Amino acid sequence: MSGRRVRVTGVVQGVFFRNWAIAEAEALGVTGWVRNRTDGSVELSLFGSDAAVEAMISKCRRGPPAARVDSVEVETVEGEAPQGFSRASTA
Repeated sequence: MSGRRVRVTGVVQGVFFRNWAIAEAEALGVTGWVRNRTDGSVELSLFGSDAAVEAMISKCRRGPPAARVDSVEVETVEGEAPQGFSRASTA
């Protein structure tokens, strides 16, 4: 089980990034959450098989059609995988 915290910057708020991320994560079998950050970025917590998490990170590098992704920062995190994939409160 792989855990990653991902921060995506660019034009990523107001372009349905969170809804897109939920659908993509569920399709891949990735659990965790996605939330907007007050600095304009989007943050994701991803848990699942190494292959599924890496596939989700790869998708985040492109984002949904209306997004413009400038950078993606990834860090490894420890913890227990949550059930499902949800939208979290803005932080």
